[in-house]
Amino acid sequence: MDIKLKYSERIDDLQIKGLKIIQDKEGFCFGIDAVLLANFSKVKNNAKVVDLGTGTGIIPILIAGKSRAKEVIGVEIQEEVAGMANRSIKLNNLEDRVRVVNEDLKNIDSVLEVNTFHVVTSNPPYMKPDGLKNINDKKAISRHEIKCNLEDVIKAASRLLMHHGKFFMIHRPIRIADIITISRKYKLEPKEIQFIHPKVGKAPNLMMIAFTKAGKPELKILDPLYVYKEDGEYTDEIKEIYSKQDIGEN
Repeated sequence: MDIKLKYSERIDDLQIKGLKIIQDKEGFCFGIDAVLLANFSKVKNNAKVVDLGTGTGIIPILIAGKSRAKEVIGVEIQEEVAGMANRSIKLNNLEDRVRVVNEDLKNIDSVLEVNTFHVVTSNPPYMKPDGLKNINDKKAISRHEIKCNLEDVIKAASRLLMHHGKFFMIHRPIRIADIITISRKYKLEPKEIQFIHPKVGKAPNLMMIAFTKAGKPELKILDPLYVYKEDGEYTDEIKEIYSKQDIGEN
């Protein structure tokens, strides 16, 4: 398909089922956290999925390509970024299953039907905007809580999910107390946590959490995930994640 690129854009091969994505070299490009979250998310056949703060659309594209989800919707507040994500969807011929809506997730009730989705995912901004000089910069909006904060994301996820629906999020371990406190406020019960370490001997710098709406209190700590070996190469676990062809459930 003939997709026009802007001067600062490029097309990257995702190395999975021929999937590609448009990225802006001057904007925020996706990292390993998005790939890990897409793999961590359990998506059953014919599921309806929403990704909050989707950015370039990387998570919806990966989930659609590697599962049998019926519908995957990304929500992105930045108009230009949402447009780029929709062009990536067309590039991959996924328009029949995937779309990105340009909307503030705090207004989610106005664009999506609440209590109807099986799965919600989010790789939200990790950092608070303290001391930022340019709060309109695309990179800053992707990394910092400028347009939404942690509670906004969790509240929107709860609103969208059906009873016993699943929410999968990646974030920083330093926010774990806030995450559990806020999630329970909105009836999202943490069920699994996996800590992600740069390498053996280093403290975790990321974590992935799976929640169940209206679930019973029972939290399982999964085996830790190490990203790099001592020589700087990806660990076998990370290589396997990048090579997986199916993250769906039957």
